[in-house]
Amino acid sequence: MISAEHKVLTQEAMQFALDSGADSARITVNSGSISSFEYRDKNLDRLQQASENRLEIELFVDERYGSYSTNRMEKTSLFKFISSAIESTRYLDKDPMRTLPDPSRYYRGEMFTLDTCDKSFDTVAVDTKLALARNIIDEIYGIDDRIISITSEYSDGDSFTYILASNGFEGETAHSSYSLYSTVAMKGDDDARPSSSWCESALYLDNLVKDNIGKKAYRQTLQKLGQSKIDSGKYMMLIDNRQSGLLLTPLLSAMYGGALQQKSSFLIDKLNEKIVSDKVSIIDDPHIKRAFGARMFDGEGVATVKRNIIERGVLKTYFIDTYNAAKLNVPPTVSSPSVVNFDLGTRSHEQILASMDRGIWVTGLNGGNSNSNTGDFSFGIEGFLIEKGEPTKPINEMNITGNLLSLWNNLLETGNDPKPASSRRVPSLLFNDVDFSGT
Repeated sequence: MISAEHKVLTQEAMQFALDSGADSARITVNSGSISSFEYRDKNLDRLQQASENRLEIELFVDERYGSYSTNRMEKTSLFKFISSAIESTRYLDKDPMRTLPDPSRYYRGEMFTLDTCDKSFDTVAVDTKLALARNIIDEIYGIDDRIISITSEYSDGDSFTYILASNGFEGETAHSSYSLYSTVAMKGDDDARPSSSWCESALYLDNLVKDNIGKKAYRQTLQKLGQSKIDSGKYMMLIDNRQSGLLLTPLLSAMYGGALQQKSSFLIDKLNEKIVSDKVSIIDDPHIKRAFGARMFDGEGVATVKRNIIERGVLKTYFIDTYNAAKLNVPPTVSSPSVVNFDLGTRSHEQILASMDRGIWVTGLNGGNSNSNTGDFSFGIEGFLIEKGEPTKPINEMNITGNLLSLWNNLLETGNDPKPASSRRVPSLLFNDVDFSGT
């Protein structure tokens, strides 16, 4: 929680900045803590705990803009820091497009309405955290002589933000998160050492899946034994919900105001045009309680609203902050999406897979790149050849290549299985005619 003392200090710092020559300012104070405990086999291998208080001040001085951060939360030091920052800002080039948002766009409602912070966070004992990590090891330790190593990790964190803008915004946010993670490495054929991981996350400890994490990582690794390439060509591709969000990320990135303003987006001038399959409908729904990414306002204090991102294949919005809206001479929206939700299909991943005559089930995207100007991509993959609804051969060292718009236009079906422990709730996706090639 941001203390009352730090809020008062922030308010005093704001007044000091204005009295010292700033035309306007925005101050963001962040406070939080993280902890993690990692076991390698039966041994506690790493322990990390940290906490932080940090203040960022954005200064608008004589049509110039500067952003500065410090962890000096003592009044005399902070005021000296702000004085120096104002003087430094005066040396910068003018940028009259840099302004605070119109006050009418600010969120004005109640704080902490989305239940994104576990109030019992500080009461979780270290012994409990260690036991959760050890349990992952105990699930599978000694069950297979081919296992080279097992790692498990418990991690948690809380974060609190207080934002104050000189033209009338004041807001607070609070978040918590918990994660359990496991990786299993095994001896494969020849020098192969396949490994795989499994992770579960939640905002509240009571909602965290705590069992079978080690077992799932082990089963995933076991399935990789005997991986090899298959013939290059066009295949139907089913990508599961642990990886499908990675295909959405570059599509969303092309909708950001910064990319549009810098002309580094393949979605320039595509608003209200059909860009992908009419099976794609995506909504930004920021006010889902206990959801990763849920928020009442963005980093500028601008109120978030539910909005269509893509409606039956048609691009319905960009994510444009105040600065880039001024540069582009268009109305601003919001700086970024919050909780991205797909219009879901009717079948599960298992049902879609069982219906495939021949194709590839992608379980991992391993590096690669996407060209932000053209949408061309190349990603390394691993997964399984599917024949008559059954996984018949584990594959790796292959690439998928193409263009993101072409790929998304070839979407055949969305599953009904989005991963809730993410701000990108993307289900399993089935695509047609995807180019696969050996590396």
